[in-house]
Amino acid sequence: MPLSERYRAETLHGSLGEGFFDEVEPAVFPQHILRFRDQRWAARVGLDRLTDEEWIAHFGEFEPLPGSFSKPLALRYHGHQFQTYNSDLGDGRGFLFAQLRDLTDGRLLDLGSKGSGQTPWSRRGDGRLTLKGGVREILATQMLEAIGVDTSKSFSLIETGEQLIRADEPSPTRSSVLVRLSHSHIRIGTFQRLAYLNDKPAIERLLDYCITHYFPGIVAEPAERRAVSFLQTVTARVARLAASYMAAGFVHGVLNSDNINITGESFDYGPWRFASRWDVRFTAAYFDQTGLYAFGRQAGAIGWNLARLAECLLPMTGLAPAQAAIDAFPGLARAAFHDILARRLGLASQGADRDANLASAFTNFLIASQAPLEQAIFDWRGGLASEPRARSGPAASYYETAEFLQFREALEGYAPSETPRLDHPYFSRSEPCAMLIDEVEAIWSAIAERDDWTIFNQKLERIAEMRDAYSQD
Repeated sequence: MPLSERYRAETLHGSLGEGFFDEVEPAVFPQHILRFRDQRWAARVGLDRLTDEEWIAHFGEFEPLPGSFSKPLALRYHGHQFQTYNSDLGDGRGFLFAQLRDLTDGRLLDLGSKGSGQTPWSRRGDGRLTLKGGVREILATQMLEAIGVDTSKSFSLIETGEQLIRADEPSPTRSSVLVRLSHSHIRIGTFQRLAYLNDKPAIERLLDYCITHYFPGIVAEPAERRAVSFLQTVTARVARLAASYMAAGFVHGVLNSDNINITGESFDYGPWRFASRWDVRFTAAYFDQTGLYAFGRQAGAIGWNLARLAECLLPMTGLAPAQAAIDAFPGLARAAFHDILARRLGLASQGADRDANLASAFTNFLIASQAPLEQAIFDWRGGLASEPRARSGPAASYYETAEFLQFREALEGYAPSETPRLDHPYFSRSEPCAMLIDEVEAIWSAIAERDDWTIFNQKLERIAEMRDAYSQD
């Protein structure tokens, strides 16, 4: 079967017109060593039968996929970076390479690159990605997907044989090119750029595009309601993203408005980290000296970015409806957190009030005891049915404290969300799969010092086991 018949290619983003992107040429790399390919997601878009040579041709040399873009598109956008507006942004080391359909549900997906060379928006950068940056992004996305966070997928990583100089890594350091699979690369900053240019017709064109291809349920609404419905939908999606970070103990690190897309999908990972304990002040980026994007401030930062999107849409929504949509964000994020945390604990919902009480009791226990976050979720997955296992595990001493009693009481009456569920081999272990910074650095050290990918591949296998165990819900 010809390659073009195995998948559904699209060129929809090109219909927006040249003012939204620049056609660019990919970099020519001296070497191509395939280090990672996501076969699960390759199957979902019809690319799983590519040979390694064909894979490298498309995702290392960027030979166009039949039926998709003949040349990659470097997307234009602006954004607030640490809440300071920057009009000198855009895809500086990446581009939109192709658009495909998810063969399971027909959803439009983007294949975008990172480290694929210079573009008009490189701002004197070299347009490259370090191999360490690529490895870290794979670890982040694989872990987040396993936990249940809506994230971009690290589709491909190819080492490219160049030596890069970076201020935040021992240099020279190895280079790579990453391809990620995402629902959308349209960011809040995409709308901000058009508002900055005072280009209302372009905003309306972008809005129509987003509704048609990402939120078709809005298409039939009256014209005067569509912008408001779009803002409400994006707000709900992004509120759930903020909540999922908290339930995962995840710190993105750089929640600028150009790193928030309109489909509510986490992407563009730099200095990410997982918190070992519930510490609202925990930060991921060494340069975030004020803690703007600290663990406990992420929802507020994301809500702030949504307010910037609302400003862009004011000519179409009016002030009161836009304000109402943004004002709903904190409540949506709280409700989503209660729901997601119950899911992470493997419990069937007992209604909004009881789920809120459960979440409050659990987080209060974590704060007071400083119990290890992922271990506590692992131990009490399934609720009181898991008590014998929890009390014999490595964190048992935390469950003998007064702070724990309120959480145990909150668990009364909760049933596992689905059975059999705890029979999975993953739960026969004493410790969960976690992703703390020391382990990430150990994985990279083995690669950097000995070109040993064993620990990296073993970690991906462990994450896959975790994903399979959790996907039973």
